[in-house]
Amino acid sequence: MKEKQAISFFERYLTLFVLLCMIIGVLIGNYIPAIPEFLNLFEVASVNIPIGILIWIMIYPMMLKIDFTSVKNVGKNPKGLYLTWVINWLIKPFTMFLIASLFFFVIFKAIIPNDLANDYLAGAVLLGAAPCTAMVFVWSSLTRGNPAYTLVQVATNDLIILVLFVPIVGLLLGVGGISIPWGTLFLSVILFVVVPLVAASLTRYFLVKNKGLTFYNEKFVPKFSKITTSGLLLTLILIFSLQSDYIIENPLHILLISVPLILQTFLIFFLGYGGAKLLKLPHDVAAPAGMIGASNFFELAVAVAIALFPLNPGVALVTIVGVLVEVPVMLILVKIAIATKSKFIVE
Repeated sequence: MKEKQAISFFERYLTLFVLLCMIIGVLIGNYIPAIPEFLNLFEVASVNIPIGILIWIMIYPMMLKIDFTSVKNVGKNPKGLYLTWVINWLIKPFTMFLIASLFFFVIFKAIIPNDLANDYLAGAVLLGAAPCTAMVFVWSSLTRGNPAYTLVQVATNDLIILVLFVPIVGLLLGVGGISIPWGTLFLSVILFVVVPLVAASLTRYFLVKNKGLTFYNEKFVPKFSKITTSGLLLTLILIFSLQSDYIIENPLHILLISVPLILQTFLIFFLGYGGAKLLKLPHDVAAPAGMIGASNFFELAVAVAIALFPLNPGVALVTIVGVLVEVPVMLILVKIAIATKSKFIVE
């Protein structure tokens, strides 16, 4: 993994790309309805196959960046890792549930009908239970974060997802009174986490063994960046085409949904970043510790939302709004981390 990693043009302007995809998708759904109708023919166990394939195309390249052999180094920054794990899995999902419930059922009660509030809460829960993976490498690099710590943090986080994502999502959806298709939930994790994770790990193992780490990091992995970008854009266009009627009927809801998601992002960042300060951790550990919880594994959240609630477009909409607001908010947090570096102990 390179020490420095600049944010790409696509990543920097992701919000604009998402808005463009929304417009294109809505226009397709509204004026060429035969396309979404045709796509709906390809469903297995409530999973839309074309969208599922595109999401897998996004997740697999992301998993290629993760070196699970780094887990053996968990003892080198134990306090930072403990902080990350506590924030990501014992705090973040539950604060997301509380903040989303407050806004969707209380503050926005007069604007958002109760049935849609349930859908939006479900989408927020899926985002809250899916902390960031590969994208945190970018945020960490922009703040001059410790690359070795970031690598271990991401690797362990992906392993924890395998164990805790399903029970946390099930618990919070159950508390919210939302029916849970458990079989589909387990299948989603297998399809969109386990399979690409195993495939990427095997790819990494054999290529590094036969071609070397330099070839793998500098030649092989970069080839997938355009594939990942294309997969995301096509996925968003397809999703918006399938949800065009819903979006046209509820345009204001996109703005309303963004409010609790943005507040949650700032809260989780400052809990992690401030917790690192209290633990007297160096800035190059504190910054990525705050970033991984603040950012989201939105690919997983989108995939599970579509699989679990194919007839409730509001659930997937929340996860997509998470994509919409993520980059501008995370860039603000990067600037905050850089501006406050002097407050931490000398590295």
